[in-house]
Amino acid sequence: MTRKFLLCAAALAFVFSMAIGAGSCFASDPGPAELTLKAEKGNKPVKFGHKAHQDMYACADCHHGKDADGKQAPLAEGAAIEKCAACHNAESMPSDDPKFKLNSFKGAAHENCKGCHKAAAAEGKAAPTKCADCHPKKKK
Repeated sequence: MTRKFLLCAAALAFVFSMAIGAGSCFASDPGPAELTLKAEKGNKPVKFGHKAHQDMYACADCHHGKDADGKQAPLAEGAAIEKCAACHNAESMPSDDPKFKLNSFKGAAHENCKGCHKAAAAEGKAAPTKCADCHPKKKK
C-alpha cells in the first residue's frame, strides 16, 4: 500500500513539475485565430473561428486530457495541446461498438461541437446547429 502511494505521489509530482516548468501553454501560445478542421475522410473541411471561441470559453472547455484511468479530464494548466486525432483514433480508442463515436477526430468533433452548439441554441444564443452551417456547400 505504501509503495503504491509513493509511486502515485512521485508520478503526480513529476506531472506538476512538468506543468510548472513548461509555463502556461494557453497564455504563451493561443494558437491561430482561424483553423481549418479536416477529418481523415468524409465531410468537407470546417473553417473554425478559434479566436472567437477563445473569447467566449476557457481553453479547457474544449481541450482535455486523460486521467490515470484513461477517462477524459480537464487539461492541466501548461500542458501541451495535442491534435485531437492524436488520441481520437481507432488505435488509441478501439471499439467494437458501431455507435462509438469518439475513436475518430470526426466523431469527437461532432460530439463536442454539436453538443455545445445545441446547448447554446437551447439557451437562445446564436449557434450553428445544421450540417450546412459548418460544412457549407461549394459554390458552383
